[in-house]
Amino acid sequence: MAAIMRSATFTTRAVVAPKSAKGAFMGNAHALRASSKMVSCKAVRLTTTMAANPEVSASYAAALLEMAKGTNSLEAIHADMDSLDTICTEDLMQFLANATVPKAKKIAVVESIMKEGQFSPATGNFLNLLIDKQRIDLLSEIIESFDNLYCEETDTQVATVTSAVQLENEQQFLIAKKLQEMTGAKNIKLKPQVDASLIGGFVVTYGVNGSSQIDMSVSGQINKVASSMGVSVAEMA
Repeated sequence: MAAIMRSATFTTRAVVAPKSAKGAFMGNAHALRASSKMVSCKAVRLTTTMAANPEVSASYAAALLEMAKGTNSLEAIHADMDSLDTICTEDLMQFLANATVPKAKKIAVVESIMKEGQFSPATGNFLNLLIDKQRIDLLSEIIESFDNLYCEETDTQVATVTSAVQLENEQQFLIAKKLQEMTGAKNIKLKPQVDASLIGGFVVTYGVNGSSQIDMSVSGQINKVASSMGVSVAEMA
């Protein structure tokens, strides 16, 4: 199975050039990951079953969206959710969901993450609410649901870009710009991944449930050539 490298999302808003500060690539993501590793070392390890609860998660996500819109902080809170998504490790989630850990310690961890990520106060208040309501174990689901609602609200097309090596910011920007022209979407959000088995180039997957694909990878071209010749890739080797 090919190795996949997880990366922060890349968003182009009306084709705006990428920035190095917090925003397109979340410059603080590395600091946040470091913070989560520190936290996970202190976590009490439990065998915990975090049951999915889509309806409750969707309800909290919808409430967060409405709050963000009402306070004109939609972009800031969405950026915070993207950053949180990169550090929601299993150890961190077990720590926050562990009923034996005092609430004060959980709040202290949240405050540390907020400080490292320079999150908005509204995001911190929302996380503390989840702790109070004992719903913090649904954080990953809430983030996913919120992202879907955000994309609907802002006419954002989400696309996964899988490349043989990590793409530079400018390369991702050009891909997003071309995809924006093709789809007519107001905004494009790229989710970069790395898969060395592609050999070179990249593959863009987008549309409803990934229904559309642009294959510009070397492995894809090899498969096309093999198919046109009526042979398998293994036979060409």
